[in-house]
Amino acid sequence: MADVHPDHAQLQADRIYLGWQYILPHPDPGPPPKRPSPAEEPPVTERDDEERAALLRRERLQEDMLNRPVRLVRAFMLVLAALIVVLALVGYLAWQFALIGVLAAGGVAAICAYALVQGDRAVRYRVSEQQARNDRQRQERDRELFRAQEEHAQLYREWQEEKDRFDRQLTWYAVAVPDEIDRVDVAGGTLPGWSALITLLGATRLYSGGHLTVLDLSEGAIAKDLIELARKGGDDPLVWVLPVDLPRLDLGATLKPEAFADVLAHVVSVSEEHRTTRDLSFDNAILERVLEVLGENATISQVTAALRALAQVGDPREDLRFGLITATQLERIGTLFGRGVSDRVVIERAWALESQLRKLETLGTQAVRLPPARLRVVSMDRQAGVFGNRVLGTYVATALTHILRQSPASDRPWYHTIIVAGADKLRGDVLDRLMDACETSRTGLVLTYRSLTPTVRERLGRGHAAVAFMRLGNAEDARVASEHVGTEHRLELAQLTETISESLPGLDGGYTSTIEQLDDAGGRPDEGAADLAEDITESTEWGRTADKISEKERVLQRSREFLVEPHQLQQLPTTSVIVTDATAHGRRVRLADANPAILTFPKTTLAELEEVRETTIQEPSENGHREPPPNLGPPPARLDWRKDRQ
Repeated sequence: MADVHPDHAQLQADRIYLGWQYILPHPDPGPPPKRPSPAEEPPVTERDDEERAALLRRERLQEDMLNRPVRLVRAFMLVLAALIVVLALVGYLAWQFALIGVLAAGGVAAICAYALVQGDRAVRYRVSEQQARNDRQRQERDRELFRAQEEHAQLYREWQEEKDRFDRQLTWYAVAVPDEIDRVDVAGGTLPGWSALITLLGATRLYSGGHLTVLDLSEGAIAKDLIELARKGGDDPLVWVLPVDLPRLDLGATLKPEAFADVLAHVVSVSEEHRTTRDLSFDNAILERVLEVLGENATISQVTAALRALAQVGDPREDLRFGLITATQLERIGTLFGRGVSDRVVIERAWALESQLRKLETLGTQAVRLPPARLRVVSMDRQAGVFGNRVLGTYVATALTHILRQSPASDRPWYHTIIVAGADKLRGDVLDRLMDACETSRTGLVLTYRSLTPTVRERLGRGHAAVAFMRLGNAEDARVASEHVGTEHRLELAQLTETISESLPGLDGGYTSTIEQLDDAGGRPDEGAADLAEDITESTEWGRTADKISEKERVLQRSREFLVEPHQLQQLPTTSVIVTDATAHGRRVRLADANPAILTFPKTTLAELEEVRETTIQEPSENGHREPPPNLGPPPARLDWRKDRQ
């Protein structure tokens, strides 16, 4: 596919892209105005002759009917005059009387003849007058037709301009939040919806030069398309599938004993939701003392061996034989705490700590040197135990928190982004510490929650964070979300979003670990330059259907509006995202489609709707109309992921 963004806005590193908003600033003008045309009539000459003859016949017929008595009187007078002349000739009537009678009868006949002549003239006059009126009416109709055609030409030019604006206008505008936002909380959604959002967000972060870490607690391989996209773009993603890759995971290996003890204490608390800070402090104290005995760089297996010795579980000679602890360490562990009732409490806690930390015993035992990578994915194997995955997820999140706390603040916000999918599986205090560490180190954080538990509700949107709501199946969650957004908002949903969401396939398969294949040189990506649109088309499931989606996008232009109500939130399309964030003018609410394939559409822009409108206001067209400019920015550079790899 050719580059579809030669004249659209450029990908910006200071924005967090969450989808695209379907907007039609210029509505469809509809069909062109109908051209006015006269009725079909015969040629003017023939029509005039026919009208004149018909009018003349009508007038003459009427005149004949009116003049019939006059003609009778004239005929009678002529006959009478002839009779008088005949009578005078034969001698029956004197010529004096005959002359008077002839003159009288002839005068009456002449008067009648004159009246008939005048009537004939009147007929011809009326015919000519009617013809003149018809000519004037015809000329007026011609002038009206000419004016109507001129008006039609003007209307057609205006319609053509509106049609051109409608055909040229962009229909998908970027929905982004500025990098001043510390965090993005995503509430609700399905696994395909999360996959779309994380693929889009992660790809735009990577292609703008950033680094990305994904902690996938969903067990649904939602970052699979993002990994393929990263390979296509030129990166070598690192993928850990736990617990299989736990021996090769060196996360937290460089932590100091105090921090390591804190991490382990939080890991142990994963199964005890109602534990207090005092309980965590007690576990932390036990682990700190054990780590003091073991020394720096102690492994989890050494910690569990020491806890077994402290809890008096099993035979310590086996741990001595395997070299997990030494005799001196075993002796010191036996004298760490006093005897009595407190000793029994320590023994019980040590036993509980050992039983849960045993799941991490292989951590870092086969650590290898890892190549640099800008995308790192840590996932949980869906075939592993649920509790074990929660322990592993809590360990990774807590270890990341301590690493961030020890790291200096980044010069560029969101340069390093952490995505935690299924964050509702973590304890509230673990989330709080991770949020604080990311805010302090200026690390971008994206948390996705499947359901709005009380723990999630307390933290949703807290601080300077944007909140995104996806489909919420639970009625109570939908009610809470509608109250958070506000039921007065009316949002516009594209028909394309609904149509594509109905045909989305489910996620299949799982992650393939790359840690085991580090020595395999056959999987190296191409060294060519990376183009985001082309890579989405070629390497993601979303992009492989881009042509079909784009074809539907040209046909399905209609959309519908809905209010933010609970039943509507329960019926949102899979990739729909309602984004709320605070601005200087108040909180704004936008509906976006997180489908990454929309980026490949020819009418998609990486500029936001407000920017396009501002540009439109500043650049009026020649005819005085203010239209969207043909160019919204320079063409996007073909970004190469390798130029910023470390």
